[in-house]
This record gives sequence, structure tokens and C-alpha cells, in this order.
Amino acid sequence: MRFKRDCYCGDLSSKDIGREVSIAGWVQRRRDHGGLVFVDLRDRSGIVQVVFSPERNADAHRLAHRLRNEFVIAVRGEVMRRPEGTENLSLPTGDIEVHANYLEIINPSKPLPFPIEDDIEVSEDVRMRYRYLDLRRPSMQRNLMMRHRVCMEVRKFLSSEGFIEIETPILWKDTPEGARSYIVPSRVNPGMFFALPQSPQLCKQLLMVAGFDKYFQIARCFRDEDLRADRQPEFTQIDIEMSFVDEDDVMSLTERLMRHIFKSCMEVEIEIPFPRIPYKEAMERFGTDKPDIRFGMELVDVSDIVSLSNFRIFREVLERGGVVKGINAKGCGRISRKELDELAGFVTQMGGKGLAWMKVTGEGVDSPIAKFFHEGLIFKLLDRMGGDPGDLLLFLGDSKDIVLDVLGRLRVHMAEKAGLMDKVERFGFVWVNQFPMFEYNEEEGRLEAVHHPFTSPLDEDIPLLSTDPLSVRAKAYDIILNGIEVGGGSIRIHDRDLQMKIFSIIGLGEEEARKKFSFLLEAFEFGAPPHGGIAPGLDRIVRIMVGAETIRDVIAFPKTQKAMDLMAGAPSRVSEKQLKELNIALRDIDFYEEGGDL
Repeated sequence: MRFKRDCYCGDLSSKDIGREVSIAGWVQRRRDHGGLVFVDLRDRSGIVQVVFSPERNADAHRLAHRLRNEFVIAVRGEVMRRPEGTENLSLPTGDIEVHANYLEIINPSKPLPFPIEDDIEVSEDVRMRYRYLDLRRPSMQRNLMMRHRVCMEVRKFLSSEGFIEIETPILWKDTPEGARSYIVPSRVNPGMFFALPQSPQLCKQLLMVAGFDKYFQIARCFRDEDLRADRQPEFTQIDIEMSFVDEDDVMSLTERLMRHIFKSCMEVEIEIPFPRIPYKEAMERFGTDKPDIRFGMELVDVSDIVSLSNFRIFREVLERGGVVKGINAKGCGRISRKELDELAGFVTQMGGKGLAWMKVTGEGVDSPIAKFFHEGLIFKLLDRMGGDPGDLLLFLGDSKDIVLDVLGRLRVHMAEKAGLMDKVERFGFVWVNQFPMFEYNEEEGRLEAVHHPFTSPLDEDIPLLSTDPLSVRAKAYDIILNGIEVGGGSIRIHDRDLQMKIFSIIGLGEEEARKKFSFLLEAFEFGAPPHGGIAPGLDRIVRIMVGAETIRDVIAFPKTQKAMDLMAGAPSRVSEKQLKELNIALRDIDFYEEGGDL
């Protein structure tokens, strides 16, 4: 370039009229109006219109005819007010334009695989293949700029609260934490491997033993697990740990952090404290431990009422030890029979055996099962369900697990179908706590930790560890936003004997525990303070803030749902020489040198 840029395109305004500016960026579009050439010039800040005329500079005007979309150019010119009637009110810079005195084509562009615009119809695979182009789109740039602002505000807030940012290792020991680890061979220690950390869990506990008291890190984490919209093999969490705290301390800090982030980055006021719902209550009311509390339609148990009816299907469910629950889809009583059939199909697809319904009218109820209920039972059902004329009552009977799961999904489906998501509060935070400490793994025939084995049980439940471990509740808590888990944490175990007891319950013998966690157990013998923390997921929080469909839209270079980077071609084969240096031999795999066909 023959000159230096002195401002961004989107930063120009009427205050700059009469000023000569030097700007650079990408050609969004070119319009040739005969004597004049108009170019929309784009950089990360926005777009400004540039005008090339032969009277102002013949060379620049002539060169402007060669411009095409996504050419990289530099322009020097005078900021002027647009002629009356030509303003573009959809652009922040729409009342001005730059009249060019100089144009330099820095780099041309080939024809594009897709337009650099929002709301384009292009497959995600193509977007991932040309991610560097996809990232030029305004929405993607806004997303990553929001991510940057969130990170800056996290650091600002936690630093003001006395937290110290400390980095923990990426090459670490393979420890069982609930998911498969990515392993990395060590060349200098043949036959031995590092693991990429699933989280900094053990390191941050050791930092508490080391006396740092308040730690945080915007940490990269790695898990080799099946992917979906809100999962990636590598992701980022806001990792926080504190000493001498209880659940209230961690929750209060997190609430204030969320309030600060949303206020600073979005000018949105978040009310605190957030509601707190024990796990068992969340399951009964919402059918999930990730409840969206922005709308009602909660699950209501009507087993006792329907047991008095003549409806054989429900009575048989109850005789087998099942339950009957329902939801009230307020104002949905005008739904058509075809739509009811579609709802029944949805329930079947989710694992339910059938869906019963009642439309509430001014005269009573309209339902094919109404004949099995006498008038008094109908009245009790309407009273229990809060049914008013115009409502639609939906019922499901089955085992409790199936009823909770299917009705919980149906609840969200109905809210989306009824357009409730467009009418509710934009952000609904809630805590779910007092999770079960253990769950039974049918496949392996043993108990395993619901969160992780370093979570402390509730003090009053500790005696149950020896007699009824499945009834033990944990000092664990998840923060839920709009029905999505955006973070989880717990008060940790800091006592060696209690930690060994938990290891024993999940089938980790003393010798194996020492082998895997000797450094942690040893640390507990040197004066470990009580401590706890939380790890909000940065990707998920930013995704919800910007309204993206997947966390892939808030990560610069994500993987596909098959854990592949289509742009870089990763993962890929490595050379036979590299494998020999690592003392690795491939078995039952057709080997090709790097660059060979798979």
C-alpha cells in the first residue's frame, strides 16, 4: 500500500464531512451508473459508499470499472453529504459518501462460492470449507466481536473481585472425568501419552490447596464425544474456583458475573438472584433438569384423579406402577384434528405410546376420552390443570421416566408451535441444584458419579453413602439459560478419606485411585481448604446472546458434527516417519502417506 489507513469505514459520520480520509477493505458491491461508479466498501466496522467520478480523478474512475466483489482496495477521498433523496437509512453511514481522489487495487478476488451476505442459503459444509469467507459475513463478525467483549468483561469483573488468572496445562495426565480423552503420544517418553484436559478440574483444586484462594481462567477444554449443535471436541469455559465458600457464595458470584456481562455487552438488565429449583422438583415440574422457565405449561400429576375413571389405558398404566401427567397448552383449544394427530406422532417419535387430549370449551370438554370421566372427575381435572375455555389439555401415561422425558419435550414443542418463544422474556436464568450424587450404569453394572467424583455430598446425606448411595444428593448446581445448561459446578471434596470413599463407591479401588490421582490425594494430606467453583460455557452463553442456532456460529474455526475441519482437512494422516518417531504402528488400517487418498 502507498498510504496508511486512518479510519474504519463504519466509523465515518456526518461529523467527518469535508475531511479527507484513507480507508481500505473489501468491495461489497459495485454499481456502474455510466458517468459515476459507486462502490460499497466494507471492513469489520461496517460499510460506506465510495463514489468515483472522472471529474475528480480520471485514473481512479477508470480503475474502478475493474472492481468486482471482494476485491481488496484502498481509497483516499473526501467525505461529503449524500444528495438529498439518495440517503440510505438502513446504513449507519447512509447520509454520507466518500468521493475518491485515489484508488489502489491491493488484491483481486476469484468468483465466490457464496455471497458475503447474511441469510444466505448455502450448506454448512460449504461454509466450513470456506470458513475464511464465511467469517467475512457481518453476522459472523458481530458474533466473534461479541465473544471478544464477553471475554474482556469476564476478565474485568473477576479481576475486580480479587480473582487471579492462572493458566493450567494443555498436556496433562489422562484421568477419568466422564468422557473420552484425546491422547497425545510422547516422543521423548516412548509408549507413554499425555491427555488433553477435559477441564482444568484437578489443577484448579490443586491451586486452592496452593493457597491462591480465587482462581479463574478462560480455559480450552477437550472431549472426544459424539457431537451435536451445542457440543464441540474443543470448547471454552469460564473456569472459576474459590476457597472457603459454600454453594451460596459461588451462585451469588456467578449471578453478578452474568448480570455484568449482559449489561456491559448488550445493555440488558438481568434480575438477580436467579430462581433455585432442586433437581427432583425440576424433573417433576418440567420433565428435565434443564428447564426453560420463560413460560408455563408445567407438568401436572393427575394419577389420583384418572385412577377413579373408567379409562382402561390409564388405569392399566397406574396398576403397573406408572404415572399419568398432563400439560395445559393455554389458548391452544382451536387446534385442528390434523395438528392433534401430528402431536401424537411427535409423542410416539419421542418414545411415548400415545397422547390423550381434552379441549376445554364453555360447555365442558371436547375429547374422545371424556365419556370415561363422570362430571365430577372432569371438574377435578380442570381444577388441577387450571383449564379454562380455549385451553388444550394433553395427557400421557407410562413409566415415570418416559412420562417426564416425553412431556418435557412436548412442553417445549408446544411452546414453539404456539409462538410463545417470541412473546416471553428473552433471557430466563434458573439454578438447578441438589442433584443425585450417583446414578447406576446398567451397561457396566456399577454406580458412577452424576457430575464428577470430586463433588461433595450434602452434609446431611453423608451417612447414606454406606447404606443407600443412590439417595445421596450432591452439592452440585447447574445454571440454565432458556432451557440450555450453560454452566455447572459444585463444592468439592477436600478430605482425603471422603474422596477415597467416593472412589470406592464408583468402583475405583485404592490401588487404582492412587495410580490415577496420587497427586490429588497426597495434596489433601497437606492442609486442603474447603473449596468450590463453577465453569460457565463461553460458547453456549455467547450463542444465546447473539441468537445463533449452534455454537459453531460463535467459534472462529469449529469442527463439523463429524469432528472434522473441512477447511484445513483435519484430522489427517501423518507420515510413516512421524509414526516411527513416536513408536506407533497402525493396525487394521490401510496406511497412506500424508496427502494420499483415504
